[in-house]
Amino acid sequence: MVTLGEIFVSEMMGTAALIVLGCGVVANVALAKTKGNGGGFLMVNWGWGLGVFAGVYLAAVSGAHINPAVTVGIITSGAEEFMPGIDVTIGSTLTYFGGQLLGAMIGAFAAWLAYKKQFDEEPDPANILGVFSTGPAIRSYGWNVVTEVIGTFMLMVVIVAFAGTPSGLGPLAVALLVVGIGASLGGPTGYAINPARDLGPRIVHALLPIRNKGNSDWAYAWVPVLGPLVGGALGGWVGSIIPLPEIL
Repeated sequence: MVTLGEIFVSEMMGTAALIVLGCGVVANVALAKTKGNGGGFLMVNWGWGLGVFAGVYLAAVSGAHINPAVTVGIITSGAEEFMPGIDVTIGSTLTYFGGQLLGAMIGAFAAWLAYKKQFDEEPDPANILGVFSTGPAIRSYGWNVVTEVIGTFMLMVVIVAFAGTPSGLGPLAVALLVVGIGASLGGPTGYAINPARDLGPRIVHALLPIRNKGNSDWAYAWVPVLGPLVGGALGGWVGSIIPLPEIL
């Protein structure tokens, strides 16, 4: 039987893998003196999708939430357990959240280490912050929340559908879903669709001694936390009431 300690470590490792690859691809595209500079938004989408692919495998022991919005969506879907033997309680929920947030911070720190020299040479604070956290193309807090709600709703409702259909695709299906959400709905806000993905790296950005980094844009930070949590909750609930074929 899986313990809460194992849940915490699993979520931490999976989320760290997601973030180091996700923030890493943004660094490769955004920072001036990299081999991938100017690679474009679709390259970013694929990097995040493959980060999810790696993270889901690493966090298989805990059910691979690697996202507080997914944890919340499982709760609103009516599930009584996160895993066999792990009841849905405040304590177990906070265990998932804690592992996800710490993992996101570790992943962001590792991405900074990988691109340390490029960060040192980057003159644009917006490019530096963009490696760590999301920001809107047009700042309109209410509409930015709406975008994050819709993107995370699509993520969660389809994840619930995956669990009830005999696809057998597992991590690859979720990875391709994230690529698709980014390519189609990621333009307005950079598609956090994961509170830990944005908050953890934003904290690391605030703490690291990066030259020319500017501020961490805390005025916007609540958007990629609230929007995904609402979208995940709605997606979990709607997903639970969609009629799906029984697995044979």
